[in-house]
Amino acid sequence: MSDLHSINEAINKRAGRKLLPSIAVGLGLLAIIFSTIAYVPVLFAIFVGSAILIALHELTNALTLQGIAVNYLQLSISTAAILASTWIGGLPGLAVSVSVALIANLFFALLQGTDGFIKNATSRAFTLLYPGFISGFIFLLARSGEGFSYIATLVIVVGCNDTFAYIFGVLFGKHPLAPKISPKKTWEGFIGGLIFTAAGGALAFFYLLDHHPIIGALAGIAGVIAATIGDLVESAIKRDLSIKDMGTLLPGHGGMLDRLDSVLITAPVLWCFIELLKRFA
Repeated sequence: MSDLHSINEAINKRAGRKLLPSIAVGLGLLAIIFSTIAYVPVLFAIFVGSAILIALHELTNALTLQGIAVNYLQLSISTAAILASTWIGGLPGLAVSVSVALIANLFFALLQGTDGFIKNATSRAFTLLYPGFISGFIFLLARSGEGFSYIATLVIVVGCNDTFAYIFGVLFGKHPLAPKISPKKTWEGFIGGLIFTAAGGALAFFYLLDHHPIIGALAGIAGVIAATIGDLVESAIKRDLSIKDMGTLLPGHGGMLDRLDSVLITAPVLWCFIELLKRFA
């Protein structure tokens, strides 16, 4: 037993996180996602919306601790309105609700006075767009007639990248990808994720979306770039705010935003890819 414990600790140290709790949490989230989107899509919307509001709370709390005045209640109401409008009204609902919410939050920033107005207003706008606005694209994918296939494709693309970038990074990683932002992220991990996500995208687009595998591979490559940007953006936020994780809600992952970072940027890219295919393929 002690040998197994030692092996487990060695793996955790090399990986930079507790692996078994991370896997258990990941499988649990996947079970909820697929069961809800398959049978009761509105529950999927509620689950994802709740996760976004938790992520927003983590971000606003981190900003507040650094003396940046953002109001979680106002931002959470705005974000909930954006997501509800998107679920009901689609893309027009997303566009209108974001515009109204942005104007409202700029007004709320005005009520705080002119001292630090630019910092407070831009922080409000940023937290409204990230995670609020871009998470709306998850809803756009889910609310369509092919919601299950679209969400499954999103999960496959993000999951392949996260999994294989992680494995290749742990086993072969030597050359940092962005050492000043995320020292543990490597080119070897990026390339490993790229190869397997291109393959996963090809299979997903062929079997789930009835498109040529080459198109799926290209979507997978675009997804890897988007997911990597998402990871780096969140790492930059944490580095700027001098924190390691956004929270401790998910064992082995950190906070909710730590789990959603790559999904948030990949969803708009996948949605755009699918919309272009509808119009030109």
